[in-house]
Amino acid sequence: MWKKCKKPGLLIAVIILATTWVHGQEPWYKTTTVYQIYPRSFYDSNGDGIGDIKGIISKLDYLKDLGIETIWVSPFFSSPQADFGYDISNFKAISADYGTMEDCQELIQEVHRRGMRILLDLVMNHTSDQHPWFIESASSENNPKRNWYIWKKGKMKPNNWKSMTGGSGWNYSPKTESWYWASFLPFQPDLNYYNPETKSEMLQTARFWLEKGVDGFRLDIFNCIYEDSLFRNNPGSLKMVPSEENTNGFFQKNLYTQNQTGSIQFARELRQVMNSYTEPKYAVGEVFGKANLIKQFCGNDSGLTSVFLFKSLHTPFKASKWGKLIQELDSNFQNPLFPTWVLSNHDKKRFISRMGNRIDKMKLIASLQLTQRGIPFLYYGEELGMKQAQIPFKSSLDPIPKKYGRLANTLAKWSGESMNRDECRTPMQWDSSPNAGFTTNKSPWLPVNGDYQTINVESETLDQFSLLNQYRSLIRLRKENPILALGQIQEIKWKRKVLQITRNWKGKTIILLYNFRGKASKVKWPETGKIYSLTHHFQKERNLLRPYEAAIWKED
Repeated sequence: MWKKCKKPGLLIAVIILATTWVHGQEPWYKTTTVYQIYPRSFYDSNGDGIGDIKGIISKLDYLKDLGIETIWVSPFFSSPQADFGYDISNFKAISADYGTMEDCQELIQEVHRRGMRILLDLVMNHTSDQHPWFIESASSENNPKRNWYIWKKGKMKPNNWKSMTGGSGWNYSPKTESWYWASFLPFQPDLNYYNPETKSEMLQTARFWLEKGVDGFRLDIFNCIYEDSLFRNNPGSLKMVPSEENTNGFFQKNLYTQNQTGSIQFARELRQVMNSYTEPKYAVGEVFGKANLIKQFCGNDSGLTSVFLFKSLHTPFKASKWGKLIQELDSNFQNPLFPTWVLSNHDKKRFISRMGNRIDKMKLIASLQLTQRGIPFLYYGEELGMKQAQIPFKSSLDPIPKKYGRLANTLAKWSGESMNRDECRTPMQWDSSPNAGFTTNKSPWLPVNGDYQTINVESETLDQFSLLNQYRSLIRLRKENPILALGQIQEIKWKRKVLQITRNWKGKTIILLYNFRGKASKVKWPETGKIYSLTHHFQKERNLLRPYEAAIWKED
């Protein structure tokens, strides 16, 4: 059909239009399932040991078969790769590691040809220190690009501001005897959004990619876009280790360096750009803080479409804890807002390893994630049960463990966390051939996890009881039943480690039960209607939930 079509652009437009407004005029993103691809680790098409854009294209049919409707691709723009793509040296060019602009355009077209969507990972907060803008900015106090970054003159640090990764965020440039600010790592200087030229250029960057057909963006550390213009010292804090919900840390409150009103206002300006397009565009921000604070970045038509809600990454495996989290996010993100559901990503420990690598527990949490109102985000390999790797400190490529040193990394391991992000970024496990079918190169950029011969796409596709096939079933169920993505909570309760949620939408009702016990639990369903197990393959007894079983009741 595609080869015979004389106007492929028209066909793509028809496909996109057909999937834009569904389920009673809801925009496409309210019912989508998003899959994050870390391109360096997804699939290597040319045998150099590094995943690439053509590799992503070759695996789109796998994602389509899985039921994925939207992909989010981590940065593949030009970069020195000091932070593996999150240090950008040209926002409008493609890194040779990943391919060409023609490859990128083909990826966008092939995604749309399958009726899917694509989000690019846009880093608006900072650039690489190798970006031509920064090289110019650092060259002279009189350079036209000087005010594109945040500079303060003097021999002493301007104030006590700490970076997100610890230590002072101020970095000295002896050439002009000045300090530049970097929210994350020293080689990632922050852009100055108080400068209208800088802001205009970054909004134009968003337009550049929207014109190429992308459907939206994931926005890196978006809550750091603006800092206090008066450069006031941050107050002290007793908190040492920051978290996603409370970013105060390193004995400092981030009062003047994060979640500024300017960043919230910029979210609205970016939304105006996105609203200028006929088809709905989506933007999800990486922001940190309590739900009632970070929801200020969102708006129906006047802010980001949604923000990541990271509390789920650390929620204990307890019915009461998950029940309270669902209540909290649902109450803070009522229509027209809606929550996001994420378990893992390229910065955080793989979720299954938080649960002792237990497939049965992962099936329960996957069922919970994919049956809630909001947008679920899957991290590549999560559908297989890919585990957190164990990579020695001396072999790490990630700049974060190198910044902290061996002792800090060891302490992080003892606490159950991982400072080395390489360990959650290992190559995708496609089959049982050498290097899990990721590459023909003998030396992939990161070592493949040792369990790839059993945990891989090929073997799990053939196993009807696999985690992969459960994900396929759950995503299909979500597509066929919009009440799962859109339905409001009528009642939520938990008792004896069983979480029960009753939801309704357009006069229809469903009841969801999740058994967090390692033992069977007696439950009571309505006398009529149908019951389906979400985690097990047959229902033994109507009023009994097996260990770690999730089930759904639907009206006849």
